[in-house]
Amino acid sequence: MNYFDFYGIPESFTPDAAFLKKKFYELSKKYHPDFYANEDDARQQEILELSTLNNKAHQTLSDPYKRLEYILRTHNLLEEGAKPQLPSDFLMEMMDLNERLMEVDDANELGHITAEVLAIEGDIDESIAGFTAGYEQLDDTAKEDRLNKIADCYFRQKYLLRIKESLNTFASRF
Repeated sequence: MNYFDFYGIPESFTPDAAFLKKKFYELSKKYHPDFYANEDDARQQEILELSTLNNKAHQTLSDPYKRLEYILRTHNLLEEGAKPQLPSDFLMEMMDLNERLMEVDDANELGHITAEVLAIEGDIDESIAGFTAGYEQLDDTAKEDRLNKIADCYFRQKYLLRIKESLNTFASRF
């Protein structure tokens, strides 16, 4: 079951955090397995599954990154094993950063590269914020277009994460 449907809310990149928490506690009480101890095995299993669904829904919808990933998955934009098509200029920029990182000689140079990576990350985060703003009010065609743009940003973030991991490895040298 879709987590948004389970909580009775529209799909959103920015759901009301207080509502999510309230709904989680409400459903936690409603589907607590201890209240169904005298029910038959089938009903106990059903309640256990609903309780698990509630926990997973809350964990996912309460975390902005997991929520974004979840929405992209529900729209089949994050398929396992699929290779995203990132723009060549972005890939060239990442290759340049990687090459400079491999040749870094001192902490000062590493600091400059780190600042560049953080600036790129900030730009991606800003793009995501822009694309997710007002998403709920869009028609289906506009939503699809936005989701594709958000997916592009998501894949850029994932790629950039590898660079950041390399930065951490190189930072330990200095």
